Amino acid sequence: MSETLTARSELTSMLRTEAVKLGLDAVGIVRLAEDVNLPDRLAHFLNEKRHGDMDWMETHADRRSDPLRLWPEARSAVVFGQSYAPPTDPLNALKQRSNAAISVYAKGRDYHDVLKKRIKQIARTFAERSGADVKVFVDTAPLMEKPLAAKAGLGWQGKHTVLVSREHGNWLFLGAMLTTAELEPDEATSDHCGSCRRCLDICPTKAFPAPYQLDARRCIAYLTIEHKGHIAPEFRVPIGNRVFGCDDCAAVCPWNKFAGAATEIKYAARPETDSPPLAELLALDDAAFRLRFAGTPIKRTGRDRMVRNALIASGNSGDRALLRHIEPLMQDASPLVRAMAIWASRRLVEAPELAALQRRYQNLEHDPEVAAEWIMPMEGEAA
Repeated sequence: MSETLTARSELTSMLRTEAVKLGLDAVGIVRLAEDVNLPDRLAHFLNEKRHGDMDWMETHADRRSDPLRLWPEARSAVVFGQSYAPPTDPLNALKQRSNAAISVYAKGRDYHDVLKKRIKQIARTFAERSGADVKVFVDTAPLMEKPLAAKAGLGWQGKHTVLVSREHGNWLFLGAMLTTAELEPDEATSDHCGSCRRCLDICPTKAFPAPYQLDARRCIAYLTIEHKGHIAPEFRVPIGNRVFGCDDCAAVCPWNKFAGAATEIKYAARPETDSPPLAELLALDDAAFRLRFAGTPIKRTGRDRMVRNALIASGNSGDRALLRHIEPLMQDASPLVRAMAIWASRRLVEAPELAALQRRYQNLEHDPEVAAEWIMPMEGEAA
């Protein structure tokens, strides 16, 4: 073996050893070169406007399509994965209709903070030993981690576009270290989805136009987390009690049977994020929201969107006891909240109660979109 190959092998071994020490579960290396298909796939996604409100995807599309446009001097990417596999089936939370279903990834500490800190530790050691330059990314730049992870052998992008690992199922947080060092690449993993389409068929809002394609505008994760405006009526009932994200397509994947529960305690569910009662979320003001969800991914959505989502879940709950928490929100400062308070009330009250409620609050409305909620046809009603 040549001296160069020996040095590369030692650096690769060091990367894997350090990753294990820091509790990371997967490491793969890819040599950076232009992917002629990636820009086309991204362009199709953007041209179809499937990114919705996520304007940042379009703004940095050129750099997002090729890591070398982000950093031309880079020669290799080291992709790290850390498991956040849940100990129980996340779909069980959907049966507790008076409680909020929160995506598995958001129940513990924000992975951006945890994973990036650990990859930075590895990157410092690598830079010292190799003399190469490094840059670390954990969803903090226009870098497409999932395609890189697939090319680095961590798994493959399933029909639902989520990375699927043979060892860790659908539950890997991803981060990457780009470096000027030329490292020996790992082999990409072939697609093992076969004829299975469970992830496509379970989607409540039909967010997959075709296998391996996602329309974010219809995705519950996008609607409850990224979308800043009013959620379209057609999606409200399918949202069910999901208030932050959706795990349906990931949770039904057969490859999850090989994934043991995550061992990283920082990703474990907290009492305040583990299917909390909807009544508690409806009572949150901004200060209480920040305190409750400090350090979690949920905090970035802000109080108004979380309460908007909790109101939709309340309207779907069939729990009339929530009405006393919903009615005060008709006078909330946020039009997002006021509109969904009306919608949730209309879902839960009887006709005579609704007329009285409308008389009490209709004159308080100045936002046309909010006022329109009083007369908008509900599901099952004639337009």
